[in-house]
Amino acid sequence: MEIGIVGAGVAGIGVAYGLRGADVEVTLLEKNREVGGRAATRFENGCTYDYGANYVTPDPDLEAFMRETGGDLVEIEEPVWTFDSVGTIEPGEARDRPALTYEGGIAEFARRVLSRADATLETETRVESITRDGERWRAECEGRVHGFDALVMTPPAPQTAALLSNADWDDPFREELVASIEAVPYRTILSVVLRYPFEIDRPYYALVNTDRDHEIGWLSREECKRGHVPDGESLLVVQMAPEWSLERYGEPDGSIAEAAAGLVADLLDGPRLGTPAWTDCGRWRHALPDDEVDTDVLERVAESSLFFAGDWVAGDGRVAAAFGNGCELGWRLAESGDEPLQVVDPDDGDDRSR
Repeated sequence: MEIGIVGAGVAGIGVAYGLRGADVEVTLLEKNREVGGRAATRFENGCTYDYGANYVTPDPDLEAFMRETGGDLVEIEEPVWTFDSVGTIEPGEARDRPALTYEGGIAEFARRVLSRADATLETETRVESITRDGERWRAECEGRVHGFDALVMTPPAPQTAALLSNADWDDPFREELVASIEAVPYRTILSVVLRYPFEIDRPYYALVNTDRDHEIGWLSREECKRGHVPDGESLLVVQMAPEWSLERYGEPDGSIAEAAAGLVADLLDGPRLGTPAWTDCGRWRHALPDDEVDTDVLERVAESSLFFAGDWVAGDGRVAAAFGNGCELGWRLAESGDEPLQVVDPDDGDDRSR
């Protein structure tokens, strides 16, 4: 059996990992050059920074898995504090789970999971259309056509809905399915990176806006992660509020960074923070879902061997939730269906409950 997974973000890689050991051929089709989706890392001017998802908050099983798979794990010890619409900063609640990334950045999580999955990865492969052809699915990618017995959709809900809306697929539930997926609200976020040739001394790792009424939604100090920023320097990752991000989304990077730096200087009461040494900007059109899809509607098309995974399916815009949702679907696909897939013992001896 051939299973195609559209998207090699954390959810898509989770599906592939959940299918490890099953008697199937798994292919991941990813439009970008790198895997991991919003669990993304950049390397510039001697700095490593996670400019999308900042860390993973794993449950004990996932934490054990991350430690078993190796890599230089970094646990962020400093707390996350809060601020409100007028910029009043206060201590936040204590964490109930560790905040983990890697010395090489959070993107290493996806790479390490993928290395343990038995799947073929095709990057820079954008799926332009999908077709139901008899009992199989066809995915057309810039002139190339891939055929699968089952298809798993993992892109953000708006992109998934667009592909399904234009699909060559006659199904009585399609209209309701597309409407349900389109109804999932998403936040657009601009991530602004500000580097300074001096240390920023604060008692917290990050600040989060709790009333969602400030131009800044999140601000974190990347120097709190071992190996990310040279000693004596600071690098801030500033994720702007959705409304602010939408208004400025099409502006040049420099203009966005200049405006964001001014807001940071006001929030942290540090005038010299308004003039960073250098800046970077990441654009996330579909950054985080604010609700989950009606999963009952998704289940109605399972008979057509069409499945879905992602944070918008899990209803929680976190790396751990997206990965867990993908793994769960992978396990279900490996163990159910009209003709159950044969599951063999994985040769790496992993506990499939993770």
